[in-house]
Amino acid sequence: MRFLLCVLMLAACTACASGGPSVELGGKRFSIEIADTTQEQALGLMFRDEMPADQGMLFVFPNEAPRSFWMKNTRIPLDIMYFDKDLIMVSISANTKPCKVKQCPSYPSIAAAKYVLELNAGTAAKLGVGPGDRLTVKLD
Repeated sequence: MRFLLCVLMLAACTACASGGPSVELGGKRFSIEIADTTQEQALGLMFRDEMPADQGMLFVFPNEAPRSFWMKNTRIPLDIMYFDKDLIMVSISANTKPCKVKQCPSYPSIAAAKYVLELNAGTAAKLGVGPGDRLTVKLD
């Protein structure tokens, strides 16, 4: 059992060292999880109690369209940033609070979006980013 745990930890460290998928926004790099299936997108960051400051989740959709997210079962406050097909931010829902009621509000994009990036709440303000800023995606 201990050997298996060591092997798993080594594999995780190797994945971290190789870079893995990341984005750059406002001059800062974030390691990301990619949600590109319907199931991954439905789950998103639900049921998590924390997320490291240098991590996030990137939702990748097959086309550009109006998008709307909600915070049902999401336990951490988030900045939800919407990007068009050219990776330009079209809108943001900053400091979006977790939803603890039955009917959660939705947070729609102001314009069509193909990508949505979720980072810890307050990150966009710290970086000084908003609509018009470009996202760089690295999938290596």
